Amino acid sequence: MTEQTPQPRRLADRLFGAVTPAPAARPQAPRPVAPRSVRQAAALVAVEAAGFVVLALVLLWLTVTGDPESVPRALAEVVLVGLVAGVLGAAAAGLRRLAGWARGPVIALQVFFGASGIVAAFQAGRPDIGVPVLALVAAVLYLLMTPEARLAYLDR
Repeated sequence: MTEQTPQPRRLADRLFGAVTPAPAARPQAPRPVAPRSVRQAAALVAVEAAGFVVLALVLLWLTVTGDPESVPRALAEVVLVGLVAGVLGAAAAGLRRLAGWARGPVIALQVFFGASGIVAAFQAGRPDIGVPVLALVAAVLYLLMTPEARLAYLDR
Protein backbone atom coordinates (compact mmCIF):
# COMPACT_ATOMS: atom_id res chain seq x y z
CA MET A 1 0.00 0.00 0.00
CA THR A 2 1.48 3.26 -1.03
CA GLU A 3 0.56 6.46 0.61
CA GLN A 4 0.16 9.41 -1.59
CA THR A 5 2.15 12.41 -0.61
CA PRO A 6 0.55 15.77 -1.25
CA GLN A 7 1.83 17.41 -4.39
CA PRO A 8 3.39 20.83 -3.98
CA ARG A 9 1.12 23.61 -5.13
CA ARG A 10 2.07 25.55 -8.18
CA LEU A 11 2.98 29.21 -7.87
CA ALA A 12 -0.12 30.28 -9.81
CA ASP A 13 -2.35 28.22 -7.51
CA ARG A 14 -0.76 29.81 -4.47
CA LEU A 15 -1.11 33.34 -5.85
CA PHE A 16 -4.50 33.20 -7.55
CA GLY A 17 -6.14 30.19 -5.97
CA ALA A 18 -6.83 26.88 -7.55
CA VAL A 19 -9.98 25.98 -9.39
CA THR A 20 -12.25 24.08 -7.10
CA PRO A 21 -14.15 21.10 -8.41
CA ALA A 22 -17.88 21.50 -8.87
CA PRO A 23 -19.86 20.47 -5.82
CA ALA A 24 -21.93 17.34 -6.02
CA ALA A 25 -25.57 17.95 -6.86
CA ARG A 26 -27.90 17.89 -3.91
CA PRO A 27 -30.57 15.24 -4.14
CA GLN A 28 -33.99 16.72 -4.78
CA ALA A 29 -36.55 16.03 -2.10
CA PRO A 30 -39.75 14.68 -3.60
CA ARG A 31 -42.55 17.24 -3.62
CA PRO A 32 -45.62 16.13 -1.74
CA VAL A 33 -48.64 15.59 -3.93
CA ALA A 34 -51.61 17.73 -2.97
CA PRO A 35 -54.67 15.74 -1.97
CA ARG A 36 -57.67 15.74 -4.26
CA SER A 37 -59.65 18.18 -2.11
CA VAL A 38 -56.81 20.73 -2.12
CA ARG A 39 -56.45 20.42 -5.90
CA GLN A 40 -60.19 20.97 -6.29
CA ALA A 41 -60.06 23.98 -3.98
CA ALA A 42 -57.15 25.36 -6.02
CA ALA A 43 -59.22 24.94 -9.18
CA LEU A 44 -62.17 26.81 -7.64
CA VAL A 45 -59.90 29.61 -6.43
CA ALA A 46 -58.48 29.83 -9.96
CA VAL A 47 -62.07 30.18 -11.25
CA GLU A 48 -62.58 33.03 -8.77
CA ALA A 49 -59.35 34.65 -9.99
CA ALA A 50 -60.53 34.38 -13.60
CA GLY A 51 -63.85 35.96 -12.59
CA PHE A 52 -62.05 38.88 -11.01
CA VAL A 53 -59.90 39.32 -14.12
CA VAL A 54 -63.08 39.51 -16.21
CA LEU A 55 -64.60 41.95 -13.70
CA ALA A 56 -61.48 44.16 -13.85
CA LEU A 57 -61.62 44.19 -17.65
CA VAL A 58 -65.34 45.08 -17.62
CA LEU A 59 -64.74 47.88 -15.13
CA LEU A 60 -61.86 49.18 -17.23
CA TRP A 61 -64.04 49.11 -20.35
CA LEU A 62 -66.82 50.95 -18.56
CA THR A 63 -64.33 53.53 -17.28
CA VAL A 64 -62.82 54.13 -20.71
CA THR A 65 -66.05 54.21 -22.70
CA GLY A 66 -68.30 55.80 -20.09
CA ASP A 67 -68.33 59.02 -18.18
CA PRO A 68 -67.46 58.19 -14.56
CA GLU A 69 -67.93 60.78 -11.82
CA SER A 70 -64.29 60.39 -10.82
CA VAL A 71 -61.81 58.82 -13.22
CA PRO A 72 -59.12 58.30 -10.54
CA ARG A 73 -61.62 56.53 -8.29
CA ALA A 74 -62.79 54.33 -11.16
CA LEU A 75 -59.21 53.44 -12.10
CA ALA A 76 -58.41 52.71 -8.46
CA GLU A 77 -61.34 50.31 -8.41
CA VAL A 78 -59.98 48.57 -11.51
CA VAL A 79 -56.55 48.29 -9.90
CA LEU A 80 -58.02 46.94 -6.66
CA VAL A 81 -60.03 44.28 -8.47
CA GLY A 82 -56.93 43.39 -10.50
CA LEU A 83 -54.89 43.02 -7.31
CA VAL A 84 -57.52 40.71 -5.83
CA ALA A 85 -57.36 38.65 -9.04
CA GLY A 86 -53.58 38.47 -8.77
CA VAL A 87 -53.67 37.41 -5.12
CA LEU A 88 -56.26 34.75 -5.88
CA GLY A 89 -54.24 33.46 -8.84
CA ALA A 90 -51.06 33.25 -6.80
CA ALA A 91 -52.92 31.60 -3.94
CA ALA A 92 -54.43 29.04 -6.32
CA ALA A 93 -50.95 28.14 -7.54
CA GLY A 94 -49.74 28.01 -3.93
CA LEU A 95 -52.56 25.70 -2.92
CA ARG A 96 -51.69 23.40 -5.80
CA ARG A 97 -48.09 23.19 -4.49
CA LEU A 98 -49.21 22.93 -0.83
CA ALA A 99 -47.42 26.19 0.00
CA GLY A 100 -47.97 27.09 3.62
CA TRP A 101 -48.61 30.77 2.90
CA ALA A 102 -51.50 30.15 0.49
CA ARG A 103 -54.15 28.68 2.75
CA GLY A 104 -54.56 31.66 5.10
CA PRO A 105 -55.22 34.34 2.48
CA VAL A 106 -57.63 32.05 0.65
CA ILE A 107 -59.67 31.42 3.80
CA ALA A 108 -59.64 35.12 4.73
CA LEU A 109 -60.80 36.14 1.26
CA GLN A 110 -63.50 33.47 1.27
CA VAL A 111 -64.90 34.88 4.53
CA PHE A 112 -64.94 38.33 2.96
CA PHE A 113 -66.58 37.01 -0.23
CA GLY A 114 -69.14 35.16 1.90
CA ALA A 115 -70.08 38.36 3.69
CA SER A 116 -70.34 40.13 0.33
CA GLY A 117 -72.48 37.31 -1.02
CA ILE A 118 -74.87 37.57 1.93
CA VAL A 119 -75.19 41.31 1.41
CA ALA A 120 -75.77 40.88 -2.31
CA ALA A 121 -78.26 38.04 -1.92
CA PHE A 122 -80.36 39.31 0.95
CA GLN A 123 -79.86 43.02 1.54
CA ALA A 124 -79.27 44.27 -2.00
CA GLY A 125 -81.93 42.01 -3.47
CA ARG A 126 -79.57 40.37 -5.99
CA PRO A 127 -79.79 36.63 -5.30
CA ASP A 128 -78.65 35.98 -8.87
CA ILE A 129 -75.21 37.26 -7.80
CA GLY A 130 -75.14 36.44 -4.09
CA VAL A 131 -76.24 32.80 -4.15
CA PRO A 132 -73.58 31.58 -6.64
CA VAL A 133 -70.93 33.50 -4.69
CA LEU A 134 -72.09 31.84 -1.46
CA ALA A 135 -72.06 28.41 -3.12
CA LEU A 136 -68.52 28.94 -4.39
CA VAL A 137 -67.34 30.18 -1.00
CA ALA A 138 -68.94 27.21 0.78
CA ALA A 139 -67.33 24.77 -1.65
CA VAL A 140 -63.83 26.25 -1.24
CA LEU A 141 -64.08 26.39 2.55
CA TYR A 142 -65.42 22.83 2.71
CA LEU A 143 -62.63 21.51 0.49
CA LEU A 144 -59.95 23.24 2.57
CA MET A 145 -61.42 21.93 5.81
CA THR A 146 -61.61 18.26 4.86
CA PRO A 147 -59.45 15.97 6.99
CA GLU A 148 -57.14 15.11 4.10
CA ALA A 149 -56.52 18.81 3.37
CA ARG A 150 -55.82 19.60 6.99
CA LEU A 151 -53.46 16.62 7.28
CA ALA A 152 -51.62 17.68 4.12
CA TYR A 153 -50.80 21.02 5.70
CA LEU A 154 -50.10 19.48 9.09
CA ASP A 155 -47.57 16.98 7.70
CA ARG A 156 -45.54 19.64 5.91
